[in-house]
Amino acid sequence: MKISVIGCGYLGAVHAVAMVELGHHVVGIDVDAAKIAQLTEGRPPFFEPGLPEILSSALATGRLRFSTDIAEVAGSRVHFVAVGTPQRDGSNAADMTYVDSAIDALLPHLAPGDIVVGKSTVPVGSATRLAGVLEASGTGAVLAWNPEFLREGFAVLDTMSPDRLVYGVASGDDTAVVALNEVYATAIAAGTPVVVTDYATAELVKVAANAFLATKISFINAMAEIAEVTGADVTQLADAIGYDSRIGRRFLNAGVGFGGGCLPKDIRAFTARAEELGRGESVAFLKEVDQINLRRRQRVVDLTVDALGSVVNEKKVAVLGLAFKPHSDDVRDSPALDVAVKLRGLGANVIATDPQAIENSRARHPQISYSADIAETLRDADAVVLVTEWPEFAGIDPVWAAGLVRNRTIIDGRNKLDAAAWRAAGWTYLGLGRP
Repeated sequence: MKISVIGCGYLGAVHAVAMVELGHHVVGIDVDAAKIAQLTEGRPPFFEPGLPEILSSALATGRLRFSTDIAEVAGSRVHFVAVGTPQRDGSNAADMTYVDSAIDALLPHLAPGDIVVGKSTVPVGSATRLAGVLEASGTGAVLAWNPEFLREGFAVLDTMSPDRLVYGVASGDDTAVVALNEVYATAIAAGTPVVVTDYATAELVKVAANAFLATKISFINAMAEIAEVTGADVTQLADAIGYDSRIGRRFLNAGVGFGGGCLPKDIRAFTARAEELGRGESVAFLKEVDQINLRRRQRVVDLTVDALGSVVNEKKVAVLGLAFKPHSDDVRDSPALDVAVKLRGLGANVIATDPQAIENSRARHPQISYSADIAETLRDADAVVLVTEWPEFAGIDPVWAAGLVRNRTIIDGRNKLDAAAWRAAGWTYLGLGRP
């Protein structure tokens, strides 16, 4: 099948390349000429494990090309819209500017029978509105909504082998279902379940999933707050309740909280949309979910300040981690970077390291010192703060690290370290929600 992908950011680039791997012919379109040049040369503009390899493989087939010219979508049967929906300036609501612009740009190049497929995370009701735009255009193209469920660090796997496929289509629109089944034939043949539903449900599936995940993370972080004043151990608490099959252990990891370009802005946008619909009370709890999450960042800062005897100025603090999660270079709304910035603002001499996110962090916050070398980062530190659970950090030998620092104090913002091993090596170990 001939496919176009509008928007070659994180979502679009991965989707375009994966579609070629699944056997299709793909053109990726973006207004950013520099990004298109990088992709054409086989260099992803962001870090994602496995993407460089399949990008090179896809380009070698001759079935993948990238362009800034929207006219090159002509001849494609399915057009995926994969542009961003950032948080609107001065509001929690999602900014639909890029989605609307992509649809408008597509209209002159659509033909009868074409399928326009939304991948972007949008406020519920957007698909119905956009379907009306397509219908009014007289192009004969129809709209489907196919939300993405990518996890950064696993995006290639999640695109090639999704755990579910959701199609939001107009009532009785079999043509979109048939086309999408052809797009995802490999995954469907491998047993991936398909949910065919209406536009509103398809839109809600993505934001509801993100809201549930954020709530689960903030719940265990709320329990960590209680554990800290009672002497309980939140990791053992999570283990115990995680054995309940109705709850499960995954994502019950207390720590500095969630971040990234999706979860925080998506729950805020969901809340804003619910308020627009007159049902703000239905998701009012998400505001507290957001607040709990932000409090955990401040808690790490407070623990660090206390560990330094409340004298922060000119103290060297080694920050391990900058990306919002391991196996990513994404620092959007990153708890790790936020902690580093807050400590620097208090006067600490912050030096931070990360396997992939240093340059993205430096571009946003040049006032922080950075090093790609863990030993250099640790040397003469008055306190060490672990805030992104990269394997390189979780696997640090506490005896080796003890020989580098000035003061053996570590704040484990992810509860990933062996507290007993670090204490045995002479460290003052401070976790979140742990005695």
